[in-house]
Order: sequence, then C-alpha cells, then structure tokens
Amino acid sequence: MSGPAPVPAAAWCFGPALEADLSTNLAAHERAAIPLRGRRHAAVAVVLVDSDPLAHGADDHPFPPERLAEVPGADDFALTGSVAGTAGGPAFLLTRRAAGLRAHAGQWALPGGRVEEGEPPFDAVRRELREEIDLDLAPSALMGVLDDYATRSGYVITPYVLWGGDDPRIAPQPDEVVSVHRIAFSELCRPDSPRCVSIPESDRPVLQVPIGGDLIHAPTGAVLLQFRRVAIEARPERVAHYEQPVFAWR
Repeated sequence: MSGPAPVPAAAWCFGPALEADLSTNLAAHERAAIPLRGRRHAAVAVVLVDSDPLAHGADDHPFPPERLAEVPGADDFALTGSVAGTAGGPAFLLTRRAAGLRAHAGQWALPGGRVEEGEPPFDAVRRELREEIDLDLAPSALMGVLDDYATRSGYVITPYVLWGGDDPRIAPQPDEVVSVHRIAFSELCRPDSPRCVSIPESDRPVLQVPIGGDLIHAPTGAVLLQFRRVAIEARPERVAHYEQPVFAWR
C-alpha cells in the first residue's frame, strides 16, 4: 500500500479509488485523544457520499438575520446563512439542527451525539446516524478516526469518518434535524478557507470554514478542517486549539 499523498481535485470521482486514497491518508494519521476528566463524551460522523448539484443543491432553511448577527468578524464576508449550491461530486453530510433542541438549536452540525454510559463511541455514532437521519451504516463503513475536540459546553467529541455510499437513503428526523445537505469536497477546499477571527472573550483564534454563504465554526468546522487536511491533502494539522464563537459556548 502506498503512503499518504494529496488527492488532487482531478481525482475527486466518487468510487473505490477515492475511498482507498482517503483511507490510506486517514490510516497514516496519528490521532490525538483528549481525556474526559469529568466531561461528557460525544461522537460525530463525517459521512462521505456522492452528490448532484441539481438534486442536492437546495437549502430551504437559511438562517434568519438575527442569527447571522451573532457571527463574529464577518463584515468582509457575504453572509447569507445558506449553503445552497454547494453540492456536486464527492461530498460529506452536514445537518442543520432542529430549532426546538435544548442545546445548540438551529446550528450546523455533523450527525452524532452523546455517548451513553458503557456504550462504545463507534456504536454511539452509528446509533445517532440511525436516530437523526435514518442512515444505517455497517461497521465496515469506518475509514478512520480524527482528533478529539473539547467543547466549551463540556463535551469531548470523537469524529469518525465513514463511507456512506454514492446515494444512501436519508430521512432527517424533524425533532432533531431540520435538513441534511451534501457539501462537496470542492466547497470544503475553496481557496478562501479556512478563516480565523479574534474575539475579546478569548485569546484563541475563532475558526471559520466558509460553506456557501455561511461560516461553519468549531467544533464542526474544526473537524471538517482536519478532515480536509488529513484525508484529502495528506497534511497533518491539529485543531484542538481553535476557539468556538461565543454563541456556541452555551
């Protein structure tokens, strides 16, 4: 098996060759774990699928202006709160959380959630995929594991990368997920990404990953940036030091 190497954009064709290249790069990653130390454990999934710009390019639930006003340092960005037009080719699944959830309502998230007592984290992320978007993936779908990320709200998140297949059946459960979007690799790797801004509440840089007309922040943005660096670009980059915006601290 060859060692890690960048996957050039010309090779972004969904299929076994792409799966093999990404898996090789993920296998070479030396994962950084974070002890819980009284925090709760959560697991999220970077699910890789194919996408079509017409079939999967809509966003019927853009963020309202009052939510966009909470985004720090966005004066130089055409912020619309929409990810319309970001599908086309190999992609990952991104969800918009339901407005009625107690924590992080309406925010962008990767599928996933809390690990129950005694539950293996990988079992938890597969359970959450079933509960949130009705997607049942076999254990063999696992491609790799990225670094843990500790959140301001008291969680340590473990991200798993899974091969979802070209067009899996997905059905968002409305009490947890408003919408599911297929975000193309080309959008994740756009040249103006990532961005970092400063906030008075922290000395750490606030990470922003531009997707469509919105900015994805840590923890989701941190996971996506490391997926880009490690799996696609074969470049090591740690992301635990990136800050979340204040609206995500709650």
